[in-house]
Amino acid sequence: PSVTLPVSCILYQHKLTTEHNKNMMNNRRIYSVATLALTWVYMAAACYSFVIQPQSWDYKGHRIAYEEARRIYNGIPDDSDKDHAPILILNGFGVGSFHQHRVMPQLLAVENNDYMGNVETAKDGNNRVVYGVDYLGQGGSWPVDCDDGNSPNENGLIYSADTWVDQVIQFIEDVILPNHQGKNGEPCKIHLVGNSVGGHLSVVLAARRPDLIDSICLLNATPVWGLNLPGWSGHLPPPSIPRIIGRYLFDRIRDLNTIEKYLENAYANREAFSEELCNQIRGCTEGKGGHAAFASILFSPPAAFPWKEKDFYSNLSKLECDVLLMFGANDPWCKPSFARRMYDSLQQRQNSNDAVHRYIELDNVGHCPNHEAPQAVGEAVRRWAGSSQRHNSALTLVDGKEKVIEEPWGKIVMRELTGEEANMSFLDKLFTKLVG
Repeated sequence: PSVTLPVSCILYQHKLTTEHNKNMMNNRRIYSVATLALTWVYMAAACYSFVIQPQSWDYKGHRIAYEEARRIYNGIPDDSDKDHAPILILNGFGVGSFHQHRVMPQLLAVENNDYMGNVETAKDGNNRVVYGVDYLGQGGSWPVDCDDGNSPNENGLIYSADTWVDQVIQFIEDVILPNHQGKNGEPCKIHLVGNSVGGHLSVVLAARRPDLIDSICLLNATPVWGLNLPGWSGHLPPPSIPRIIGRYLFDRIRDLNTIEKYLENAYANREAFSEELCNQIRGCTEGKGGHAAFASILFSPPAAFPWKEKDFYSNLSKLECDVLLMFGANDPWCKPSFARRMYDSLQQRQNSNDAVHRYIELDNVGHCPNHEAPQAVGEAVRRWAGSSQRHNSALTLVDGKEKVIEEPWGKIVMRELTGEEANMSFLDKLFTKLVG
């Protein structure tokens, strides 16, 4: 039988459990961790499943929540995943790695070209570990004993893009790399998959540490982050006026009705998100550190790139790694115009050792393809990460001119844009210049 997820021979058992994160109790907050327990994949006599394991790690004295997803073969972890470059998913703003629970199993799915009619071939095929990590001040990652920016553990802390990039770099070096090995004795590199601000951070990280990155996949990446508002550097504790501004705005955006309205705009299909997601997002805000964290985010500066150019697109054009753009065409904010400008910037790369860049557009998908089009994202990223030759002539990312994928909430149309299709129009150039 066919073994590409999803097919009729595959049984999904999405068993969502909610548990209190004990590490967060000292912070007087409860973090709801939605865990996908098992997905069974039947192939002949073999049985594949996957598990998502909540974990924690210490970053400069702060407890960081992360998750590790991997295949299980007949109830035993498949150790061959250590021989393949892992995937690290970077979240959008305001969520934790629970927002990746739909795409994680798709990234772990067994491809037809892994299986080839032989169980052992599948067992040793394109298998890798998928990680998700919560940024400090987001999801389940918070300083111990938060007190609205006034506690000793918060003193001097800034919730900026630079802080998050530094956190992710240390996470890669401390948690991921020690458990994986590169091929032929070479150092291991990872694949980054970033949504929204996670895409922005992926570009900064790949610019700063090209030695760590095999490729990046940008899912509706935002080209702008860091308002750098005047009057405060963003380092806690906040002064009176920034504190008042942060508290006022934070209390409004974390209202459940506001969260639902935001998601209605972010998603092309209202049925693609549930009340559970709204409650999970709200749950991330209920500790005593959220108001100060939001104020710090508002006043913090943009990330520092290693080159003299400061804008996102110029730095994107200097990346050495392969880049896959995947954009939901119905995003009201990070529109396809931004993807075309990113593609144009990548076309200008000169010193990138023949690095590859490709662009896939997803119709009937909004700002979060990882959550609204998990099958499409999973299929493309599996093929992308599983190949060392990523040029159009060597690797097919979309079968046919376009591919229709059925999700429970609607049909997703997946197509790769090349040549003139991916070129910027006059309006694209004008719009992206005005916005940044």
